[in-house]
Amino acid sequence: MTNDTAIRLAGLLSFALSANIPLGYLREAARRYSPRWFLLIHLSIPFIIVLRITLGFDWTFIPLTLLCAVAGQVIGGRIRRRGSK
Repeated sequence: MTNDTAIRLAGLLSFALSANIPLGYLREAARRYSPRWFLLIHLSIPFIIVLRITLGFDWTFIPLTLLCAVAGQVIGGRIRRRGSK
């Protein structure tokens, strides 16, 4: 992997993580399985897909971006729960 590819991958994964932290924070306050809850979980996915394709990564990088998106949701939810104590 070249330096350029590593930097592009780090940017993609950073976006997937950081975009989902505020969404996870908001999701924590939404009623489970409501339309708002589903929207907050899936809202970043089209942007991640477009960014992944634009940066030239194929489908094999989907698990990495998914892992970062889920981690962002979990982190955001934990921040919300910790703040409400």
